Amino acid sequence: MTEVRQPVGRDTATAGDLLALVRSGRAATRADLGRLTGLSRTAVVSRVAALGEAGLLRLGAELASTGGRPPGSLELATDAGTVLAVAVGRSRSQVAVFDLGGTELAASAVDHEVGAGPDAVMSVVAGQLTRLLEPGTPPVLGIGMSLPGAVDADRGVSVDTPVMAGWDGVPLAPYLSSVADAPLFLANDADILARSEYLGHATEIRDLLVLKASTGLGLGVLADGRIVSGSRGGAGDLGHTKVPEAAGRPCRCGDVGCLETIAAGWALVARLRAEGRDVEHVRDLVAHALAGDPEAKQLLRESGRMVGEVLAVAINLLNPRAVVLGGDMAAAYDVYAAGVREAVYARSSALATRELQFLPATYGDRAGLVGCAALALDEVLSPAAVDRRLALARDPSYRTGRS
Repeated sequence: MTEVRQPVGRDTATAGDLLALVRSGRAATRADLGRLTGLSRTAVVSRVAALGEAGLLRLGAELASTGGRPPGSLELATDAGTVLAVAVGRSRSQVAVFDLGGTELAASAVDHEVGAGPDAVMSVVAGQLTRLLEPGTPPVLGIGMSLPGAVDADRGVSVDTPVMAGWDGVPLAPYLSSVADAPLFLANDADILARSEYLGHATEIRDLLVLKASTGLGLGVLADGRIVSGSRGGAGDLGHTKVPEAAGRPCRCGDVGCLETIAAGWALVARLRAEGRDVEHVRDLVAHALAGDPEAKQLLRESGRMVGEVLAVAINLLNPRAVVLGGDMAAAYDVYAAGVREAVYARSSALATRELQFLPATYGDRAGLVGCAALALDEVLSPAAVDRRLALARDPSYRTGRS
């Protein structure tokens, strides 16, 4: 979610600032832009013209007028470019193409094992994206990508995530260079799920905890409308909290006693397979639960309860207004949420739960893609990025900031 920089005086808002105002819906006409920024009419007209010449802004439908000539509304030119979204999971990757307005144009998914390493996974991802980019698709301006575990967004790498064997420190942008000459923006998958809620629940609620309950477990934190990632991007690593019930159980991270060993999708699937059940993925478990399978329903509710016991600590510490439940297990929302609620209300303080809401993820199975697209759009349409683009159009030798 991009915040428009506040002008400190007349003629200080840039063309990028004006586009951000139009994109956010706060401004629909040149008069709106002048009123919000304090720019003179001449300055507004000049900046709007530059955005129009760059193909980023266009004159839309005319607005009703109280007299005189109707003012033309200003619209983001959503077809001026595209962004790519890549949501890499532990057992599946989703990829999609979005226009500049955030509308999905094409998408696909592929199953894999992330432990196979970046060479194996990213080559498949690149191939999928290439197939989605049909002839005539507007130019790709940026790529938003999520990974399980901690990431270094500046370097575009996974960082010290045990379940991502072979990924640590490997630059990921080169794998996608054959797909598009565009910058890569990287984030943790739970943070991306939280970012998708900027377009959903966070439009009304500024303090949220966003749980991703899938093959693994993670937590996105929205505090006063901002994502909290932590000093090394490791905030919300819920699944590797040590719990007494998991004592001695080996985790995929190489440690023992983690919450994931008794409550994550991979552990529940392993338990069912040990009983001879035909289950390959947590999505299969959820499908059984939705079909009424009592064992599958019990496993999901118990998982929710165990996660809720740890989540209760975060709720006491952060006092969110709502908890959003997302990921594959949350597809069986009523069953899973019942377990989470049971533990949270039993273990959190009365103050923290007095007005606490539990909500399903706004975009369900598409949340990762929506969040990745939002990340890329907020970067490539930020005021600074737009101003750089306009400067390059005027002077190709201009270079500054991130390329």
